[in-house]
Amino acid sequence: MLAKDLMVRDVVTIKPTATLRQAISQMKKHQIKCLVVEKRNPNDAYGMVTYSTVVKTVSAESGDIDLINVYDVYTKPVLAVGEELDIKYVARLMTEYQVKRVLVCNNNEMSGLITMHDIVGEIMTGVE
Repeated sequence: MLAKDLMVRDVVTIKPTATLRQAISQMKKHQIKCLVVEKRNPNDAYGMVTYSTVVKTVSAESGDIDLINVYDVYTKPVLAVGEELDIKYVARLMTEYQVKRVLVCNNNEMSGLITMHDIVGEIMTGVE
């Protein structure tokens, strides 16, 4: 199985200039735990903001989520793999770099997202 066969294609994105409140609102609206942060220009890298990032930031900064922007706290660049990479190698990379999510790209443009949950779910479908 390849990355393109397992990836989620409907990835929710957010601009780096959005506030943490807007990010939390999008996560809640779509019932997801991360957002992909859009590139600022074609040669830029994608980023990611997660629930964990938000919680750590709010607790550490004791800040107002309306005054903190996504670009202040997001992870960039994020781990990305090609659409044609075998899932076993995707899982190995995720384990090695201790990440729960990777972007799937085609020609440096995002085409999807794979989470550790997706991979475990696929493994579990073969287990009875």
